Amino acid sequence: DASFLQTLVGFNARMVALKAIGAFLGRMAPYKLRIVDFSILSIVHHNPGVTSRQLCVTLNLLPPNLVGKIGGLERRGLLLRHPHPLDRRAQSLQLTAEGQALMREAEKAASQLEIEVSQALSAAERRTLIRLLQKLYQG
Repeated sequence: DASFLQTLVGFNARMVALKAIGAFLGRMAPYKLRIVDFSILSIVHHNPGVTSRQLCVTLNLLPPNLVGKIGGLERRGLLLRHPHPLDRRAQSLQLTAEGQALMREAEKAASQLEIEVSQALSAAERRTLIRLLQKLYQG
């Protein structure tokens, strides 16, 4: 009997996350992107020049974990690091042309997957769910 668990926000959020993450990993496999890689590239794609520090805050990542991820994306030819124009200690990140092309395709695939995963909801319900979830984790 899982009736108690089904009354918990965390349990329900986790069950949806497991379903969505499993589908996401399969959909991103052709692009060779894991969730964190996709998230990093998406933030950089929409915020050229973002710094590593800003990425850590936005994605709730520890700096040592991000360094390796950025290095891997750079080795794949998807991301470039440049000295930040205002802060010599920081590096700004930008996607390469290959990274931009990959993200256009990957984000299109992710958007289609979101529709599929949330097909039991109307568009309005989906927007409400996203707003409510953001309200919980953004405080």
